[in-house]
Formats: sequence, structure tokens, C-alpha cells
Amino acid sequence: MPRFKDVYAVLPVTDHAAAVAWYERWIGRRPDTEPMEGVAEWRITGNAGLQVAHDPETAGKSTVVLVVEDIDETVGDLAGRGVECGPIQDFGFVKLTEIVDPAGNKVTFVWENPSPE
Repeated sequence: MPRFKDVYAVLPVTDHAAAVAWYERWIGRRPDTEPMEGVAEWRITGNAGLQVAHDPETAGKSTVVLVVEDIDETVGDLAGRGVECGPIQDFGFVKLTEIVDPAGNKVTFVWENPSPE
């Protein structure tokens, strides 16, 4: 197996500037790097990140799942930034909610219950 260094989830968008502004709002900062025209990257934890890339042909068809430490805190923080989440769904062993970017890509936030019944 190859030795991996980093992992990035790629979210294709139609309007790169609008998407970058939207991601900046909920992530809370400018991209960590913009390696080429039409691409913006944020490191979100350890060696994992999000990449927003201008690609109108595949825009709006991606989903990324981010595991969070506290789903209620995440939803509250996002609401404070003007980003509304869908309802929190409780499956006992996990709770989840999602947001949808301007291109239609889904970002799902998942909290894993450490002691499911």
C-alpha cells in the first residue's frame, strides 16, 4: 500500500468566487492555499482538507462527510456564521446534519455516539 501524506475532498463548483466566499464564511478563514487558478484549499484537521475547484461539468454532485466532536456546537457555530444546517437526524449510534454549498454539493457533519445503546 502506498504511504499517504494528505487527503483532500474535492468539491466541484460552477461559481468559484461565490463558493470560496461561502466556504470562508463557515470555515471562518481564507483558504490556506490557492495552488492554481480556480482551486482553493483549506486544511481542516491533521492531514485532511477540503478543496473547492471550478469544474462546472461535475458541480453539485459531491458529498463530503466530516466527523465532529459536538454536533450541537457545530450547528450553533454555523448558525452564528449565517450558515443554516438541516435538521439533526438522530440514529442512536450517530447524529448528523448537512449543509449544501451554492453549487449543490453536500457537506454532512456526523457525531459518533461513544456509547450507543
